[in-house]
Amino acid sequence: MPNDERRCGTLISFVWSPGNPLPAGTGGSENYTVGQVRELTRRGIPAQVVTVGLGARDGRDGFADVPFRSLSRLADVGDLDGTVVFVNEPHTVPTRRPAFLILHNPPPIRARHRAFATEGTRTRALIATSRYAAALWSQYLDVDVATINVVHPFAEPCFAAQSRPAIRVGTTRVLFAGRLSPEKGVYTLLETLHIDIIEQDRRIAFTATTAGADKPQGKIIEGLLRGHPGITVVPSRTTPAAMAALMADHDIVVMPSNSQYWHETFGIVSIEAQHSGCRVIASHDGGLPETDCGGLALVAPDDAEALAWGIRQAVDLGPLPVTVRQRAGTRFTVAQSVDTLLAVFATPQPTPPAVVVRQLEELIAAPSTAPARPARMPGKTTA
Repeated sequence: MPNDERRCGTLISFVWSPGNPLPAGTGGSENYTVGQVRELTRRGIPAQVVTVGLGARDGRDGFADVPFRSLSRLADVGDLDGTVVFVNEPHTVPTRRPAFLILHNPPPIRARHRAFATEGTRTRALIATSRYAAALWSQYLDVDVATINVVHPFAEPCFAAQSRPAIRVGTTRVLFAGRLSPEKGVYTLLETLHIDIIEQDRRIAFTATTAGADKPQGKIIEGLLRGHPGITVVPSRTTPAAMAALMADHDIVVMPSNSQYWHETFGIVSIEAQHSGCRVIASHDGGLPETDCGGLALVAPDDAEALAWGIRQAVDLGPLPVTVRQRAGTRFTVAQSVDTLLAVFATPQPTPPAVVVRQLEELIAAPSTAPARPARMPGKTTA
């Protein structure tokens, strides 16, 4: 039942960032969340996206096949039955059962955000989206990395199933499919367009989408891209099927993610592109090396020259072989991801250190249960 409020003891609720609608076609955490809900409901396991403070204008119109529920207040999350999973933001609202937190983003670098991140993760069972992210968060929070679960993202089945057009001899099409934001390396891409080995080769055509252009910085970047004669800007794709078709119409997907102040925790675009039959050129940073399905090449991050040579080498290699694409399609599937997620839910989680401390404090403060011994009078002895 799409866009329906569903209550069940086994209900799994993914709590999206309060006050923010769930946008279609703008990033990995969005694709991960709705993809998990889709697969769970396909299996007959009730699941829903939970939004806060927006009513029906919470993005549900972009996901007709995904159940949504809107709450008036963040505190209302405490009334949800079943399993509660916070997405990205570690809010400290009490829940009926121990809740989980999926850490899609790297730890914040600003001191003003650190307290929120550390406090909100103290009592949650944590899920990272890569081994790299688990290690990064364990160091940031000063917890054992073994206490952080890893559930990799995935590519929806339509990416591996999407047919590709006939090979275009003499033309190589390169796609930037990330959000129009600095951390995704779009400025490095703009520099690369002016490197001689790229700028002077008219056989290479570049395309970028408008994903993220709804934000102020994305609007500025969109204007820069539209003003550059070396790149074509096309509308963002808001469904997996539409993105799969766009990727299949390209030969190379670039992910020049920034490494100076942002580290990609995984890189869902990379696996989607490889499932679609594209070669991927990505920054050798963060969790991107974990996305290798057979068509990944890594280059130095924040380096326009390195990106240019990575693209040139991919052009020289030619199309991704069909056999490589077929193998890629068997890795990082949504079924594998949901299997892992359900295994995490079924496994007893270690008690968070903050809970242990609280329990010890309560034990120390509790009144003694030892029986009172009679007082001895001076000069008297007992028989």
